[in-house]
Amino acid sequence: MWAELAALGGLFAAAFGAATILPFQSEVVFVALQLREAAPLVLIVLVASVGNVLGAVVNYLMGMGIEHYRHRRWFPVTESQLDRAQRWYARWGVWTLLLSWAPLGDAFTVVAGIMRTPWWLFAALVTVAKTGRYVVLAWATTVAGG
Repeated sequence: MWAELAALGGLFAAAFGAATILPFQSEVVFVALQLREAAPLVLIVLVASVGNVLGAVVNYLMGMGIEHYRHRRWFPVTESQLDRAQRWYARWGVWTLLLSWAPLGDAFTVVAGIMRTPWWLFAALVTVAKTGRYVVLAWATTVAGG
């Protein structure tokens, strides 16, 4: 039981970190736990999804407060980069959040905060995207291993 909790806690941390600006990868941990049958697959998917969605929420909240620092010298992106991201998001809209699982998709979650995307819509789209990715990963692992 303790080993299962520790494994799931590690997966949660990896999934959370992977959804933020931190350089984490959760897929390796996910697949390892699935192949080891460290916990029921539904629980592995659930823990990874919750961790990843909560990491995206951190990005969203950072986006909501980031414009306050926009004109500071140490601000991590230029005015033109931020303007371009906002124009892109305004053009393609909230549907870009369905790509939040992809490489660089975490930037969409930050921009969603900047653009004040309604919380319920942000949460729904990111949850579908992030959970869908882990479901597909679990299926691919099962097919490849079986």
